[in-house]
Amino acid sequence: MSTHDTDTGNVGNDSLDRHPPSRAGSALRPVRYLAWGVIIGITLGFGAAELWHRNNPDPVPVAAEVLRSSIKSDFSLVDHTGKLVTDEDYRGKWLLVFFGFTNCPDVCPTALNEIAEVMERLGKNAEKVQPLFITVDPERDTPDRMAEFVAAFDPRIIGLTGTPDQIKASTKSFKVYYGKEVQKGAPDGYTMEHTASLYLIDPKGRFTRPYSYNATVDEISADLRGRM
Repeated sequence: MSTHDTDTGNVGNDSLDRHPPSRAGSALRPVRYLAWGVIIGITLGFGAAELWHRNNPDPVPVAAEVLRSSIKSDFSLVDHTGKLVTDEDYRGKWLLVFFGFTNCPDVCPTALNEIAEVMERLGKNAEKVQPLFITVDPERDTPDRMAEFVAAFDPRIIGLTGTPDQIKASTKSFKVYYGKEVQKGAPDGYTMEHTASLYLIDPKGRFTRPYSYNATVDEISADLRGRM
């Protein structure tokens, strides 16, 4: 992903990006820093694994594999048509999973627009891919609202929402950070911080890799074609 708004941070290619905290969230900073430390640790593990694969025929270091295996694609949510779905409903397809919210001013629209471009670039291979947009703002993001939002980008993108507990469980599975941030001028007086990476899940439901928010449409499309 190539464009950032003022709420977005990143730590480089194949990283798990997230919105940085604002001054209003100072009371939660210790928790956020801990979460950010975990994210950085996972990111470094991914980087080590990729580098090892390029230069060594042997298996990647155990620590890197443990970090990679810690992310799971487990969820039970409601799609934008009101149907209850789980991760198992999408077996057999590559999943492109992005967490965000419909009131996001820039990051989420940019991400979904680029996901739509990736689907176009894939041509017939797009039939093997299912993009999922999972909200981190279940208070406002009803199925109807999610349906309206994803339709503005590509009809193949499925919006997923649920109860706060369901959203919490799904973000825990993907190791996604999110949190409410008071912000004057934002709709309802708040916005949402969240991890801004795109997750690739293989057809067997296994986490494969993250794409940084800085990853381009060309890079994502080429990587996906090479895996199919």
